[in-house]
Amino acid sequence: MLDWGNQFNICCFLDNNNYDSPWHQYEAILAADALHTLEVNAGNAFPALQQFHQTHAGWLFGHLAYDLKNETAGLHSHHYDGIGFPDMHFFVPRIIIQLQKDQVHIGGEAFTREDAQEILTAVLRTPPDTTPVVTSPVQPLQSRLDHQRYIAAVKSLQQHILQGDCYEVNFCRENFMENISIHPPALFTRLNGLSPSPFAAYYRLHHRYLACSSPERFVQKKGNTVISQPIKGTSRKDADPVTDRQLQQDLLNSAKERAENVMVVDLVRNDLSHTALQGTVEVTELFGIYSFAHVHHMISTVSAQLSSETPFTEVLRNAFPMGSMTGAPKLRVMQLIEQYEQTRRGLYSGAVGYITPAGDFDFNVVIRSILYNADNRYLSFQTGSAITFYSDPEKEWEECLLKAAAMEKTVIG
Repeated sequence: MLDWGNQFNICCFLDNNNYDSPWHQYEAILAADALHTLEVNAGNAFPALQQFHQTHAGWLFGHLAYDLKNETAGLHSHHYDGIGFPDMHFFVPRIIIQLQKDQVHIGGEAFTREDAQEILTAVLRTPPDTTPVVTSPVQPLQSRLDHQRYIAAVKSLQQHILQGDCYEVNFCRENFMENISIHPPALFTRLNGLSPSPFAAYYRLHHRYLACSSPERFVQKKGNTVISQPIKGTSRKDADPVTDRQLQQDLLNSAKERAENVMVVDLVRNDLSHTALQGTVEVTELFGIYSFAHVHHMISTVSAQLSSETPFTEVLRNAFPMGSMTGAPKLRVMQLIEQYEQTRRGLYSGAVGYITPAGDFDFNVVIRSILYNADNRYLSFQTGSAITFYSDPEKEWEECLLKAAAMEKTVIG
């Protein structure tokens, strides 16, 4: 599906990697070949999305980039962006392929059974893509935030916390390679193989690409029910079952991890309350421990009920950007992120997903992701952590380096 879909200039492939969850609806979805597109930057993006959905009344696939915060919070961004995704892009696909419970559903605008059979045959006959990930000499990994400047920034953020400006800041550092030629489907395949996650995504928008291995759901709407599932709290896994169970228990009992998790849960409760029916916002699961390929995560679920009159875009607008990638309180930490980070986040810490004809939706959090611009041959990925008053700046630096090394290995093997 991925290799076949990549022939089109615009496509989106979503894969849950067979994670068992009552919230998942599809094992995988491919949307390809745009019939209509909406591409806008922050300003009037969410009303434009509502109008676009009403006009076309079909499935939409696309993204919300982090700098939509400039619309929702009245902020501005002036940092460098080497990738160039627009703040918002959605498209009406000509072809949708859904995998669900050992069934394949193929559809699109004015599709017939013969059309679907022809596409299925073409997908099944697509030969395996053996193109290597990197098709040019490997370039050195660079960053605009070196050790000295990073440590100084973390210490400054801790002073803001001490002064009461905020409680926690998700602080990120861009890593990039210039003049590198990448085969994006192979990059996604390698990333997804190394770290299969329930919200994996391959997204192509002409010459701009996303390879995403996200474990986190931003927000989902089904009927009048909305859920958000923020992640805060991580532990390594261990091959020994006894040790692994202890690691999970230690994560569950960690006062630090629980404090960070409940902080973002309170933020999400507040975000959802702006569009929820009064009294319907509730925490349906607090401090759930879930296992992934290499780590355990602490995940909570917050749900709310909507009025049938509430536009779906209002839910997205009030919840975006997600608290797990900003901090608390959200507005102040977004100002500090802009002050201390050195590059625009762009699609990183944004969201990719779909909207149904009925106005339901499901979006991930774009983390553990690599972005690539094939025109300027610029590759980028960001790593970061939650800065609190008790953070050790040197350990936060080491965590960023460790995460960056893992992502670099994904690129060069």
